[in-house]
Amino acid sequence: MNKRTVAIINELNQPDRQVQICDLAEQFQVSQRTIRNDLNAINEILQENDLMPLELKGGGLIQRGNDFGQILELVSEKDYYVYRLSKEERKKIAAAMLISSSEYITLSTIADNLFVSRATVINDLDDIKNYIRSGNLEVLSHPNKGLRVDGKESDKRLFLMNLGDSADSQNADDAASKYISVQAGNKITIQKIVGEQEHLHKSFLTDDSFQKLLLYLGIMVNRNLQGEYMEVRKKKDNSKYRMAQDILKYISQYCQINTTEDEVQFLSEMLLMARYMKQKSTEREAVKIQLITRAFIESISEELEINLNSDYDFFENLSNHLESVFTAEPAVYPENPLIKEVLEDNQDVLEVVKNQLGSLSQHVGRTLTEDETAYITIHVCAALERKKNKEIAFHVIVACHGGIGTSQLLMEKLKKHFNFQIVDIISSHEAKNITADQADFIISTVPLPDCRLEYVIVSAILNDEDYIRVGNKIDALRNSRHLPSRVESRELTAKGLLEQLAPVVYQTSPENAQTLMKEIRRVVRTYFKQSAEADAEIFSPDLHHLLMESHIQLDIECSDWKDAVQKSAKKLLEEGYIEERYIDAMITNIEENGPYVVISKGFAVPHEGLEQGSVKVGMNLIRLKTPVPFDDEENDPVEFVCCLSAVDHKTHLKAFFNLVNMLQNSEFKEKLKSCSSPSEAAHIIEDYEYRTAEY
Repeated sequence: MNKRTVAIINELNQPDRQVQICDLAEQFQVSQRTIRNDLNAINEILQENDLMPLELKGGGLIQRGNDFGQILELVSEKDYYVYRLSKEERKKIAAAMLISSSEYITLSTIADNLFVSRATVINDLDDIKNYIRSGNLEVLSHPNKGLRVDGKESDKRLFLMNLGDSADSQNADDAASKYISVQAGNKITIQKIVGEQEHLHKSFLTDDSFQKLLLYLGIMVNRNLQGEYMEVRKKKDNSKYRMAQDILKYISQYCQINTTEDEVQFLSEMLLMARYMKQKSTEREAVKIQLITRAFIESISEELEINLNSDYDFFENLSNHLESVFTAEPAVYPENPLIKEVLEDNQDVLEVVKNQLGSLSQHVGRTLTEDETAYITIHVCAALERKKNKEIAFHVIVACHGGIGTSQLLMEKLKKHFNFQIVDIISSHEAKNITADQADFIISTVPLPDCRLEYVIVSAILNDEDYIRVGNKIDALRNSRHLPSRVESRELTAKGLLEQLAPVVYQTSPENAQTLMKEIRRVVRTYFKQSAEADAEIFSPDLHHLLMESHIQLDIECSDWKDAVQKSAKKLLEEGYIEERYIDAMITNIEENGPYVVISKGFAVPHEGLEQGSVKVGMNLIRLKTPVPFDDEENDPVEFVCCLSAVDHKTHLKAFFNLVNMLQNSEFKEKLKSCSSPSEAAHIIEDYEYRTAEY
């Protein structure tokens, strides 16, 4: 990127302004063809970071995606037009540019990228060469071509890793490490792959080792895309070779690179040197805890007479939190003044939680402490705040000290759970200039001592306590003055449009609704440049992806609940989803823990822990010819048994969440009871999942 490209990004980042190619060409005194080339360069950055590309409409009008503002974070990390680099930072970034390139680089190119003069780079050159030499690498110079780095590929990657090692640290001013972090792309895909392989190989990296591995793999992908591969390495057998092989197999597939045995060998050596942690026993019980969490939320919703069942964040956050409760010894939590304050203001919610603790205590095997009860109540209060405040419209300014990227992330989280019109994003030092007519209040990550407007402080990650803080501020504003008489002007999104269209389609054409919605989803996603990516199905499948026709059997004869569990698992065993011992473990689990697997009247989801013989995520559903009792007085007899094989905390979670919500629909259950073939059952599941889930 050059100075002009950065300036174009700033021009395009004015959302209310329509920008045409001819306008930019006139502004920068270049041809329209040059502007088109600049736009192509911007699109490369957008696509590398999974952001929506720019589109050219009639008359050369440039259309930006809803997420275009996020490129500012990348620009601030990668280009230095408005940021003055120190000599140390110039040295590191120049070294990174030289090592990252497979071609010669001229001094002028380095100067342009750093927004300094060529003379400045010449003055820095000896320091740059010595710095690169410290990594067992050598800078070669060629007349009329420029500079390039010579040395082993492994040394080059390790050098880049060391440069980028602090990219995810708190040091927001470390421009060099952030430069490397941007170069190491494909983070989301790589993170999913590594997480999956951690569980598959039962090798769980510490947070530090996990981040270092993501950084290395990002660098490796970009080097491979440049045609740069690991040098020949002596093959040494080690315990992590298979894990390295599996990681690179999927990275090759999803990042479109080719891999070699030498790449596998080097990665296995890195994995061997990484640090690992032991898996906690509660992690093996993840599915059990999720089932119990779901039942607890249903009970809470019923007593509060407020439906919290559809809040996926509540379900996920609470089930993750309850892992700290499912221990022999009570969990110890840090002292937090906000907890006491929230409990005093929500005594009714606390009483409801206490009333419903019996089922949790029964499964934990002990009485929960006051602290444990308090933290569970906090999660419930946060869910109530999210539900309540989606209906309140306020104009809000977001203030951060960590840069535009942090602000954008915070903004998206706030907009997801509150009906906010975020009118501006500012640096914290600008808050003193804000006047009362610009917004209703400010949400900030730091104190704002000179600010004349009311504000609330939250953490950048926006946890449950922060949701409550924001909710309390809204309550205070509501009680002190009239609510603003405005409703947020919502962005048009694929998800929002589909949510509005789905009820109309199902009401007006119920016979063809499923076929119509499939085609509508395809067209809408194409228009919004969204796709149901293949890796989404692998890492987070929907229910109908797991319960397809081949994984449904009807009218199965079963002598008792044990026989039903065995027959529900038969298909998964035959296809390698589970091992034989998984079936025995499921039966033992029900014998020891009771029929908590019966999650709805007549419907059971037997399962076992993550290390009891599950191989890959899957489900298989059987409908019994004659229902059998599971010793659940309220929900017996059981007519449907759905065997679940889970390999980690999350892969199955969306499918399970959708299933439980669908089971609350009596019409869905009746159709499953009356259908005559597995094919019809699979269509019913897909149909009702599209009606129930958020798409």
